[in-house]
Amino acid sequence: MTLVYVFLAFLVMLGMMLVGIPIAVAMVSIGVVGGLLTFGMPLVESMGSVIWASLNQSLLTAIPLFILLGELLLRGGIADRMFYALAIWMNRLPGGLLHTNIASSSLFAATSGSSVATAATIGTLALPTLEKRGYPMGPALGSLAAGGTLGILIPPSVNLLVFGSLANVSVGQLFLAGVIPGIALTLLFSLYLLVSQWGKQYGDEEPRIPLGEKLKASKSLVPPLVIFFIVMGSIYAGLATPTESAALGVVTAIFFVWHGGRLNLELLESVCINSARTTGMVLLVIICALMLNVTVSLTGVAQTLTQWVVAFDLSVLALLMILILFYILLGMFMDVMSMLVLTVPVAMPIVMAAGIDPIWFGIFIILMCEIGLITPPVGMNLYVVHGVRPNGGDFREVMWGAFPFVIILLLFTFLLIAFPDIALWLPRNMMG
Repeated sequence: MTLVYVFLAFLVMLGMMLVGIPIAVAMVSIGVVGGLLTFGMPLVESMGSVIWASLNQSLLTAIPLFILLGELLLRGGIADRMFYALAIWMNRLPGGLLHTNIASSSLFAATSGSSVATAATIGTLALPTLEKRGYPMGPALGSLAAGGTLGILIPPSVNLLVFGSLANVSVGQLFLAGVIPGIALTLLFSLYLLVSQWGKQYGDEEPRIPLGEKLKASKSLVPPLVIFFIVMGSIYAGLATPTESAALGVVTAIFFVWHGGRLNLELLESVCINSARTTGMVLLVIICALMLNVTVSLTGVAQTLTQWVVAFDLSVLALLMILILFYILLGMFMDVMSMLVLTVPVAMPIVMAAGIDPIWFGIFIILMCEIGLITPPVGMNLYVVHGVRPNGGDFREVMWGAFPFVIILLLFTFLLIAFPDIALWLPRNMMG
């Protein structure tokens, strides 16, 4: 009977979202009302201490720091110089600047940790040039939306950090597990563009740029690469925790912004205000999900659901196929952070009972979140890329432009299921 009530509560919450009620409000409403009906006022009063205990972790301090790092890269001019340096190297490939979209997204993702920030930043830089040179908007918008999804997979990733906190697994191992899948997806996206754009020419033929000029422009790739290696290297050398490494990344970014002559009080005020807004949004979703999860935990839903799934005696493959379908459907109506904090506490006992490695499952669920970012009607990256388009246009262009990348993500998920070492080899060999 408990599962029936849970299903009804989920439908009510989904209905609230569909009529325009914010996801945070929907989650806290179901959590508080469900807690009152089941346990009365004492449960609701105890939620404060549970939320405080959950949020009072030094690990979560890394969230605003990584968001601040992304803001510094964007507003400090590092991102745009990086984009134009990559464009010089890639503009003569079949598909030209479309490859620059993917390469820039992967490099920016390796320092910002956010998909939406990646899509917005690279989209703002790329779209005026793409339109000016006559690139078809479908593939252009699709490559930007899909490239942006790499932000939550390539470490350091805010979403991997949140998963590690919720699932109580090593964030360092999760970051390592995301490296090979992130590189592989970047190459697969570019391979698709290479094949689909073979023989096509847009605008005037790109001039040949001397090697010396290319190498000179490549100096702009040094700052993001240095930041990435400082952040990741400090973690795996045992010199810093993820939170401390995020702080090191911020300090390094401030140095590069200062070296580029862009550091001033106005810029610092802007990046701090924008970081605070984004952090507030993320933490509000986490807090509301925690309130819902208190009710879910005390009603024994996770245990009941685990026993119910185990009773079906499903194979690991069958369970994963069901989870793929579930997350694809959920991703169509829910933003990534909400999906993560809402489902991980319930899903983890089920996958652990099935013998699935929690580090591997972290990468699996992030891939599902990536698909959610580019599937309508609530694909955040689709709206972000469409929103930064200079002259507006038909939303269907970005939707259909991103569709091939959804297929690539699905195929890669099946490949990850067949070969788990794609995610597990690096953490197993570097961290024992």
